[in-house]
Amino acid sequence: MLNIDFDKLINQLTYNAKDPLLFNSGFFLFFFCVFLLGYQFLYKRKLARVVYFTIFSLYFFYKACGFYFLFILLSAVIDFNLSNWLYRADSKRKKNLILIFSIIINLGLLFYFKYTNFFIEIINDLKIGEVKPLNLILPIGISFYTFENLSYTIDVYRGKFKPVTSFLDYCFFLSFFPKLVMGPIVRAADFIPQIRKDIFITNTDISRGLYLILGGLFKKVVISDYIYVNYVQYIFDDPSRHSGIECLMGVYGYAMVIYCDFSGYSDMAIGMARWMGFSINENFDSPYQSSSITEFWRRWHMSLSSWLKDYLYISLGGNRVGKFRQYINLMITMLLGGLWHGASFNFVVWGGMHGLALALDKMRMGIVQKVPKLNFPVPRVTKVLGVIITFHFVCFCWIFFKASSFEDAGIIISQIFTNFNGSAWQAMLQAYGTVFGVMLLGYIIHFVPKSYELFSENILSKITIVGRIAVILVFIWIVIQVKQADQVMPIYLQF
Repeated sequence: MLNIDFDKLINQLTYNAKDPLLFNSGFFLFFFCVFLLGYQFLYKRKLARVVYFTIFSLYFFYKACGFYFLFILLSAVIDFNLSNWLYRADSKRKKNLILIFSIIINLGLLFYFKYTNFFIEIINDLKIGEVKPLNLILPIGISFYTFENLSYTIDVYRGKFKPVTSFLDYCFFLSFFPKLVMGPIVRAADFIPQIRKDIFITNTDISRGLYLILGGLFKKVVISDYIYVNYVQYIFDDPSRHSGIECLMGVYGYAMVIYCDFSGYSDMAIGMARWMGFSINENFDSPYQSSSITEFWRRWHMSLSSWLKDYLYISLGGNRVGKFRQYINLMITMLLGGLWHGASFNFVVWGGMHGLALALDKMRMGIVQKVPKLNFPVPRVTKVLGVIITFHFVCFCWIFFKASSFEDAGIIISQIFTNFNGSAWQAMLQAYGTVFGVMLLGYIIHFVPKSYELFSENILSKITIVGRIAVILVFIWIVIQVKQADQVMPIYLQF
């Protein structure tokens, strides 16, 4: 007779703050398999597909953040109605008022949960008053779906997009679970037309999706988590205890950790979407291969970069208001982009440094274009030098992004430049040889040419279904062997 422990089953199916449902959690494999099983019977029926997908997405969000999933429903109700009112408004004044109201509501919710305690801390530090911090928990994914709501309403306001008339479609767009928790930030104009289309899942979709899912899981669980747990966290937790060379390797390690963590999660989201017949734009394009900071931001977190450009930088005037104002607009955009990442002056400084670097790079490009003698094909050696300089500038900025305080960031920088102690290299290699090996593997994979990626996808496309299942099972076994005992939360989950 089958004995079922209903208490244990209920506990497994309900939200657990210590074990949220994420792509790298054990329960997600079960969740995804159950979803795909039902999806096979429904994906050709448009209404059933939308209802089924939306229910699973909302349940996924509930398992990820508890009853905060109600906020995405609230956001959907508000912006669905506001966008339709805006579209039907018969005067510019009404349109402006509705848009302003939408911006206030969306940013107001984001501000309340993300920045209230930050400004309370500033008030207390400046002795303006004595305000007790609020007991607030940041809803998972709020920064991502807030930006999606804003872009949707703004596009309707600009006349670029006709709002949907079905609330179910809008809820489906906003709650689409592969991108819900950590992006990429998806534009409604790119995604909503796909909702009611006929879905044909090709062999290319299957092989591309498999490559992205396995590759993303490998980057997140095998590379990022291993480097972070076994080395990087020790360095940043107390940098004063470590020599300069250890701190430098910690910075190099964190550069790989944050890339593999976030791009791995994005790749899995894009790959799962491909398996379901939906297309999500690429979010990372080997950013550390960039030879300038401008190129870096075309390759790093591309969905956020393009969002900031289209809805903030251009709205401020972009490059249409003179060079000086263009540089100021870049600074404002990156300062606010830094603040988007978290309620801390560390993120503001990080964004400010990138904004200053972008302004200087724009200035450099302007000079090159005006002086014919400087406008020549860049030699390979110069390009390599540009990659090295850009990478180290980005790493320098990561110190402020990761460090818990300005003091810790200063200690890391001081240790690197005043207490390098290069003779400790051999002892480090003995103690952390495996970590450095994994780190090296991460950088090798990152700098592998695109042709190798296409070659791997081509191989997967030629393997039979049985072969693909075998590849998945072998890969899952490898991940289980190297997976950390405690679940390592994705870095961008806090944003």
